[in-house]
Amino acid sequence: MILIKNGYVIDPLSKLNENVDILIDNENVVKIDKNIDEKNVDKVIDASSCIVAPGFIDIHSHFRDPGFTYKEDIFTGANAAARGGYTTVICMANTKPVVDNVETLDYILNKAKMARIEVLQVASITKGMAGKEIVDMKKLKEAGAVGFSDDGKPIISSKTAVEAMNMARELDVVLSFHEEDPELISENGINSGKIADALEIKGSPREAENVLVARDAALAISTKAKIDIQHISSGLSVELVRWAKKMGANITAEATPQHFSITEEEVLKKGANAKVNPPLRMESDRKTIIEALKDNTIEIIATDHAPHSKKEKEGKISKAPSGMIGLETALSLAISKLVKPGYLSYMDVIEKFTVNPAKLYRLDRGYIKEGHRADIVIFNPEEEYVVSDFYSKSCNSPFIGEKLYGKVKNTIYKGTIVYEDEK
Repeated sequence: MILIKNGYVIDPLSKLNENVDILIDNENVVKIDKNIDEKNVDKVIDASSCIVAPGFIDIHSHFRDPGFTYKEDIFTGANAAARGGYTTVICMANTKPVVDNVETLDYILNKAKMARIEVLQVASITKGMAGKEIVDMKKLKEAGAVGFSDDGKPIISSKTAVEAMNMARELDVVLSFHEEDPELISENGINSGKIADALEIKGSPREAENVLVARDAALAISTKAKIDIQHISSGLSVELVRWAKKMGANITAEATPQHFSITEEEVLKKGANAKVNPPLRMESDRKTIIEALKDNTIEIIATDHAPHSKKEKEGKISKAPSGMIGLETALSLAISKLVKPGYLSYMDVIEKFTVNPAKLYRLDRGYIKEGHRADIVIFNPEEEYVVSDFYSKSCNSPFIGEKLYGKVKNTIYKGTIVYEDEK
């Protein structure tokens, strides 16, 4: 048995928001109360000065397995997630081969059984992520795919998007969309504006995102499919999602920590480590994203954890791949950039890390309750640290060297401690 004592428990589902102890036996929480007796307990975790919350759920990660395991694999990705307080991660389908078939899906799910946390998998929407022929969604759902996404690539064909939405509605599954029209992009990963001008490139304009968000928002209204707008970066895209919600669309939007934390200016400071799709935008876009997090237009914080090797990121910035790792810094950025400035409360932030992503995918996760699986994170919100090292295989983060608030002390998955702060 594990006893968590002296912690401040925040559980958005039950609205529990007070100092209580939590007793764990085997996989489940068995008691939540004040001053639980330590007798017969195998391990006591002193959570003084810490917040105790449900284990986090990331609906948007890339573990690069199979095909690109020099960047990350299921085990290193899971270890990085555990260090960040995550107990469930949903991985994207842009592996090699693409997860458009049962064999590749089986490989991932079987390997995931040996990971330190729960690793779930979406399948691609189209075969080979080519944007043309829709996969056998029914067969892949039955084989364990929790949703569908061509993340990394947009679906350009409106006809294909409609067909996919209609099929997803019938199967009651989530479609997640990467919204960037390549025909409007000269060089991806860097916002079209003053930073692109300084680098003597044209970059990627907001319009590339806006036009596809507008289309899919409109189609979501008519098809009534459940869709997720991934890694939203443009202020106008936020307003389009807000409008679609008012019109009755079953639409969700996710924001990454990088898009609410930093702007295009970071590219000149951190180089290719700040290159990401969609790109970091302007301060006005960042502020609009924060306002949307406040009013719940954006319901989910998702990392888009995208590892790349150091060698890949060290080349010419226009040639370097887009993407940054994020599982190990997501909580700290949310505390430092959202809670500390007074935009969101801890309850608000934890909700966007737990029950909201669980609700989107209909997972029985994201809450703390007697008799329920013990997926729990313990973190000290006031502890400062400098970002320096990672459990991920990769280190492509623009936050290296930054001082942030909020340190995960313990992560518990299915009643087992899967991460414990070395310090």
